[in-house]
Amino acid sequence: MYWKGWQAFLPDSAILLIDCPDRPGLVAGISEFLYRHGANILHADQHQDNELGLFFMRVEWSLDGFDLDRDAFLLHFASLASQFGMRWRLEYSNDRPAVAVFVSRYLHCLVDLLHRHQIGELSCRIALIVSNHPDAERHAAFHGIPFSLQTVRADNKADAERRQMELLDAQGIELIVLARYMQVLSPGFVGRFRSRIINVHHSFLPAFSGAKPYHAAFERGVKLIGATSHYVTEVLDEGPIIEQDVDRVSHRDQVGDLIQKGRDLERVVLSRAVRWHLQHRILSYANKTVIFD
Repeated sequence: MYWKGWQAFLPDSAILLIDCPDRPGLVAGISEFLYRHGANILHADQHQDNELGLFFMRVEWSLDGFDLDRDAFLLHFASLASQFGMRWRLEYSNDRPAVAVFVSRYLHCLVDLLHRHQIGELSCRIALIVSNHPDAERHAAFHGIPFSLQTVRADNKADAERRQMELLDAQGIELIVLARYMQVLSPGFVGRFRSRIINVHHSFLPAFSGAKPYHAAFERGVKLIGATSHYVTEVLDEGPIIEQDVDRVSHRDQVGDLIQKGRDLERVVLSRAVRWHLQHRILSYANKTVIFD
Protein backbone atom coordinates (compact mmCIF):
# COMPACT_ATOMS: atom_id res chain seq x y z
CA MET A 1 0.00 0.00 0.00
CA TYR A 2 1.30 3.45 -0.93
CA TRP A 3 0.16 6.77 0.51
CA LYS A 4 1.15 9.86 -1.44
CA GLY A 5 1.69 11.79 1.79
CA TRP A 6 2.40 15.52 1.80
CA GLN A 7 3.37 15.45 -1.87
CA ALA A 8 -0.29 14.91 -2.76
CA PHE A 9 -0.90 18.56 -1.81
CA LEU A 10 1.80 19.98 -4.10
CA PRO A 11 1.01 21.18 -7.62
CA ASP A 12 2.13 19.04 -10.55
CA SER A 13 5.35 20.53 -11.82
CA ALA A 14 8.06 20.20 -14.45
CA ILE A 15 11.76 20.19 -13.60
CA LEU A 16 14.50 21.24 -16.00
CA LEU A 17 18.11 20.24 -15.25
CA ILE A 18 20.90 21.89 -17.22
CA ASP A 19 24.68 21.82 -17.38
CA CYS A 20 26.76 23.60 -19.97
CA PRO A 21 29.73 25.96 -20.41
CA ASP A 22 29.18 29.12 -18.36
CA ARG A 23 28.48 32.27 -20.37
CA PRO A 24 26.43 35.46 -20.09
CA GLY A 25 22.73 35.30 -20.89
CA LEU A 26 22.03 31.76 -19.73
CA VAL A 27 19.67 32.56 -16.87
CA ALA A 28 17.96 35.33 -18.83
CA GLY A 29 17.42 33.07 -21.83
CA ILE A 30 15.96 30.24 -19.78
CA SER A 31 13.75 32.53 -17.70
CA GLU A 32 12.45 34.36 -20.75
CA PHE A 33 11.59 31.09 -22.50
CA LEU A 34 9.63 29.82 -19.51
CA TYR A 35 7.86 33.17 -18.99
CA ARG A 36 6.85 33.27 -22.64
CA HIS A 37 5.06 29.94 -22.27
CA GLY A 38 3.23 30.79 -19.06
CA ALA A 39 5.47 29.11 -16.49
CA ASN A 40 5.03 30.00 -12.81
CA ILE A 41 8.48 29.19 -11.39
CA LEU A 42 8.33 27.43 -8.02
CA HIS A 43 12.04 26.88 -7.39
CA ALA A 44 15.24 27.92 -9.15
CA ASP A 45 18.81 27.16 -8.16
CA GLN A 46 22.11 27.47 -9.99
CA HIS A 47 25.81 26.86 -9.51
CA GLN A 48 28.96 27.89 -11.33
CA ASP A 49 32.17 25.88 -11.26
CA ASN A 50 34.62 28.70 -11.91
CA GLU A 51 37.63 26.42 -12.23
CA LEU A 52 36.07 24.34 -15.01
CA GLY A 53 33.93 27.15 -16.42
CA LEU A 54 30.69 25.20 -16.08
CA PHE A 55 27.13 26.27 -15.29
CA PHE A 56 24.50 24.12 -13.58
CA MET A 57 20.83 24.89 -13.05
CA ARG A 58 17.66 23.32 -11.73
CA VAL A 59 14.39 25.13 -12.32
CA GLU A 60 10.93 23.84 -11.37
CA TRP A 61 7.63 25.35 -12.42
CA SER A 62 3.92 24.65 -12.02
CA LEU A 63 2.17 22.99 -14.95
CA ASP A 64 -0.97 25.02 -14.25
CA GLY A 65 -1.16 27.52 -17.10
CA PHE A 66 1.98 26.24 -18.86
CA ASP A 67 1.22 25.92 -22.58
CA LEU A 68 3.76 23.26 -23.66
CA ASP A 69 3.29 19.53 -23.19
CA ARG A 70 6.27 17.20 -22.99
CA ASP A 71 6.75 16.74 -26.73
CA ALA A 72 6.20 20.41 -27.51
CA PHE A 73 8.73 21.45 -24.86
CA LEU A 74 11.38 19.15 -26.30
CA LEU A 75 10.78 20.64 -29.74
CA HIS A 76 10.69 24.32 -28.75
CA PHE A 77 13.52 24.29 -26.18
CA ALA A 78 15.97 22.51 -28.49
CA SER A 79 17.07 25.65 -30.31
CA LEU A 80 17.87 27.53 -27.08
CA ALA A 81 19.71 24.51 -25.73
CA SER A 82 21.76 24.27 -28.91
CA GLN A 83 22.60 27.98 -28.78
CA PHE A 84 24.19 27.61 -25.34
CA GLY A 85 25.60 24.08 -25.76
CA MET A 86 23.39 22.68 -23.00
CA ARG A 87 23.12 19.15 -21.77
CA TRP A 88 19.62 19.04 -20.35
CA ARG A 89 16.73 16.87 -19.35
CA LEU A 90 13.09 17.48 -18.51
CA GLU A 91 11.36 15.66 -15.64
CA TYR A 92 7.88 15.75 -14.13
CA SER A 93 7.00 15.59 -10.44
CA ASN A 94 4.00 13.33 -11.03
CA ASP A 95 6.08 10.60 -12.67
CA ARG A 96 6.62 7.54 -10.47
CA PRO A 97 9.75 5.73 -11.75
CA ALA A 98 10.14 2.02 -11.11
CA VAL A 99 12.85 1.23 -8.55
CA ALA A 100 14.61 -2.05 -7.74
CA VAL A 101 16.26 -2.61 -4.36
CA PHE A 102 19.19 -5.04 -4.13
CA VAL A 103 20.01 -6.35 -0.66
CA SER A 104 21.96 -9.15 1.03
CA ARG A 105 21.63 -10.12 4.70
CA TYR A 106 21.73 -6.72 6.41
CA LEU A 107 18.14 -5.51 6.12
CA HIS A 108 18.07 -2.20 8.01
CA CYS A 109 18.39 -0.01 4.90
CA LEU A 110 15.79 -2.03 2.99
CA VAL A 111 13.27 -1.85 5.84
CA ASP A 112 13.82 1.89 6.16
CA LEU A 113 13.29 2.45 2.43
CA LEU A 114 10.12 0.33 2.43
CA HIS A 115 8.71 2.33 5.33
CA ARG A 116 9.55 5.67 3.74
CA HIS A 117 7.99 4.50 0.49
CA GLN A 118 4.82 3.35 2.27
CA ILE A 119 4.28 6.72 3.97
CA GLY A 120 4.80 8.62 0.71
CA GLU A 121 8.25 10.03 1.33
CA LEU A 122 9.75 8.49 -1.83
CA SER A 123 8.11 9.41 -5.13
CA CYS A 124 8.52 6.12 -6.91
CA ARG A 125 7.20 2.60 -7.33
CA ILE A 126 9.36 -0.05 -5.69
CA ALA A 127 8.77 -2.73 -8.28
CA LEU A 128 11.32 -5.39 -7.35
CA ILE A 129 13.53 -6.62 -4.53
CA VAL A 130 16.54 -8.71 -5.53
CA SER A 131 18.74 -10.58 -3.08
CA ASN A 132 21.41 -13.24 -2.97
CA HIS A 133 19.95 -14.45 0.36
CA PRO A 134 16.36 -15.36 1.33
CA ASP A 135 16.21 -13.13 4.43
CA ALA A 136 14.43 -10.21 2.77
CA GLU A 137 11.62 -12.25 1.21
CA ARG A 138 9.25 -11.80 4.16
CA HIS A 139 9.57 -8.02 3.94
CA ALA A 140 8.87 -8.09 0.21
CA ALA A 141 5.79 -10.26 0.80
CA PHE A 142 4.50 -7.94 3.55
CA HIS A 143 4.68 -4.96 1.19
CA GLY A 144 3.40 -6.89 -1.84
CA ILE A 145 6.58 -6.42 -3.85
CA PRO A 146 7.98 -9.13 -6.16
CA PHE A 147 11.06 -10.82 -4.72
CA SER A 148 13.79 -12.57 -6.67
CA LEU A 149 16.40 -14.77 -5.03
CA GLN A 150 19.53 -14.82 -7.17
CA THR A 151 22.41 -16.88 -5.85
CA VAL A 152 25.68 -15.28 -6.92
CA ARG A 153 28.97 -17.19 -6.94
CA ALA A 154 32.25 -16.64 -8.71
CA ASP A 155 31.41 -19.36 -11.24
CA ASN A 156 27.88 -18.09 -12.08
CA LYS A 157 28.20 -14.31 -11.72
CA ALA A 158 27.70 -13.58 -15.42
CA ASP A 159 24.59 -15.77 -15.60
CA ALA A 160 23.21 -14.24 -12.39
CA GLU A 161 23.65 -10.72 -13.72
CA ARG A 162 22.05 -11.69 -17.02
CA ARG A 163 18.98 -12.97 -15.15
CA GLN A 164 18.91 -9.83 -13.02
CA MET A 165 19.01 -7.58 -16.07
CA GLU A 166 16.15 -9.54 -17.64
CA LEU A 167 14.08 -8.91 -14.49
CA LEU A 168 15.01 -5.23 -14.47
CA ASP A 169 14.07 -4.84 -18.13
CA ALA A 170 10.75 -6.65 -17.61
CA GLN A 171 9.84 -4.24 -14.80
CA GLY A 172 11.05 -1.13 -16.63
CA ILE A 173 13.44 -0.29 -13.79
CA GLU A 174 14.83 3.24 -13.90
CA LEU A 175 16.79 3.28 -10.61
CA ILE A 176 18.65 0.57 -8.69
CA VAL A 177 19.31 1.02 -4.97
CA LEU A 178 22.00 -1.14 -3.37
CA ALA A 179 20.75 -1.34 0.22
CA ARG A 180 23.79 -3.14 1.62
CA TYR A 181 24.05 -5.50 -1.34
CA MET A 182 27.36 -7.21 -0.72
CA GLN A 183 28.27 -8.08 -4.29
CA VAL A 184 30.46 -6.17 -6.73
CA LEU A 185 28.61 -5.38 -9.96
CA SER A 186 30.40 -6.00 -13.23
CA PRO A 187 31.41 -3.06 -15.47
CA GLY A 188 28.89 -4.23 -18.05
CA PHE A 189 26.05 -4.11 -15.51
CA VAL A 190 27.08 -0.69 -14.25
CA GLY A 191 27.35 0.63 -17.79
CA ARG A 192 23.73 -0.32 -18.49
CA PHE A 193 22.55 1.84 -15.59
CA ARG A 194 25.08 4.66 -15.49
CA SER A 195 24.15 7.32 -12.88
CA ARG A 196 21.13 5.18 -12.00
CA ILE A 197 22.66 2.92 -9.31
CA ILE A 198 22.92 4.31 -5.78
CA ASN A 199 24.99 2.51 -3.17
CA VAL A 200 25.45 3.03 0.55
CA HIS A 201 28.93 2.41 1.91
CA HIS A 202 29.39 1.80 5.60
CA SER A 203 32.22 4.31 5.91
CA PHE A 204 32.99 7.99 5.43
CA LEU A 205 34.64 7.55 2.04
CA PRO A 206 37.40 7.76 0.94
CA ALA A 207 38.57 6.58 4.37
CA PHE A 208 38.11 2.92 5.32
CA SER A 209 36.86 1.49 2.06
CA GLY A 210 36.53 -2.27 1.72
CA ALA A 211 34.52 -4.96 3.46
CA LYS A 212 35.01 -4.18 7.19
CA PRO A 213 35.39 -0.41 7.61
CA TYR A 214 33.96 -0.29 11.16
CA HIS A 215 36.57 -2.78 12.34
CA ALA A 216 39.28 -0.73 10.60
CA ALA A 217 37.92 2.48 12.14
CA PHE A 218 37.92 0.88 15.60
CA GLU A 219 41.52 -0.24 15.20
CA ARG A 220 42.49 3.28 14.11
CA GLY A 221 40.79 4.84 17.15
CA VAL A 222 38.67 7.31 15.19
CA LYS A 223 36.56 9.95 16.95
CA LEU A 224 34.01 10.16 14.13
CA ILE A 225 32.24 7.32 12.33
CA GLY A 226 30.52 7.95 9.01
CA ALA A 227 28.52 6.57 6.10
CA THR A 228 28.41 7.53 2.42
CA SER A 229 25.89 7.25 -0.39
CA HIS A 230 27.22 7.48 -3.92
CA TYR A 231 26.53 6.61 -7.52
CA VAL A 232 28.13 3.36 -8.61
CA THR A 233 30.84 3.38 -11.25
CA GLU A 234 33.15 0.71 -12.62
CA VAL A 235 35.73 1.61 -9.93
CA LEU A 236 34.68 0.18 -6.56
CA ASP A 237 33.58 2.76 -3.96
CA GLU A 238 34.83 5.70 -6.04
CA GLY A 239 31.66 6.94 -7.72
CA PRO A 240 30.32 10.50 -7.30
CA ILE A 241 29.37 11.08 -3.66
CA ILE A 242 25.79 12.17 -3.03
CA GLU A 243 25.56 12.38 0.77
CA GLN A 244 27.63 11.73 3.88
CA ASP A 245 26.99 11.97 7.59
CA VAL A 246 28.93 11.31 10.79
CA ASP A 247 28.45 10.51 14.47
CA ARG A 248 30.88 10.92 17.34
CA VAL A 249 32.75 7.96 18.74
CA SER A 250 33.92 7.62 22.36
CA HIS A 251 36.91 5.69 23.61
CA ARG A 252 34.34 3.55 25.42
CA ASP A 253 32.73 2.43 22.16
CA GLN A 254 33.52 -1.07 20.96
CA VAL A 255 33.19 -2.47 17.44
CA GLY A 256 29.54 -3.34 18.09
CA ASP A 257 28.79 0.23 19.11
CA LEU A 258 30.40 1.56 15.95
CA ILE A 259 28.35 -0.84 13.84
CA GLN A 260 25.11 0.24 15.56
CA LYS A 261 25.88 3.93 15.05
CA GLY A 262 26.93 3.24 11.51
CA ARG A 263 23.69 1.47 10.66
CA ASP A 264 21.72 4.52 11.79
CA LEU A 265 23.87 6.70 9.53
CA GLU A 266 23.53 4.29 6.60
CA ARG A 267 19.74 4.50 6.71
CA VAL A 268 19.80 8.30 6.74
CA VAL A 269 22.36 8.89 3.98
CA LEU A 270 20.85 6.28 1.67
CA SER A 271 17.29 7.56 2.03
CA ARG A 272 18.44 11.14 1.42
CA ALA A 273 20.30 10.12 -1.72
CA VAL A 274 17.34 8.17 -3.10
CA ARG A 275 14.91 10.98 -2.28
CA TRP A 276 17.11 13.64 -3.92
CA HIS A 277 17.56 11.49 -7.01
CA LEU A 278 13.80 10.95 -7.30
CA GLN A 279 13.22 14.69 -6.86
CA HIS A 280 15.71 15.34 -9.69
CA ARG A 281 18.03 17.42 -7.51
CA ILE A 282 21.35 15.87 -8.54
CA LEU A 283 23.71 16.58 -11.43
CA SER A 284 26.95 14.60 -11.76
CA TYR A 285 30.16 15.85 -13.35
CA ALA A 286 33.91 15.24 -13.00
CA ASN A 287 33.17 12.43 -10.49
CA LYS A 288 31.40 14.96 -8.25
CA THR A 289 27.79 15.96 -7.72
CA VAL A 290 25.81 19.18 -7.49
CA ILE A 291 22.91 18.78 -5.05
CA PHE A 292 20.32 21.49 -5.59
CA ASP A 293 18.29 22.82 -2.66
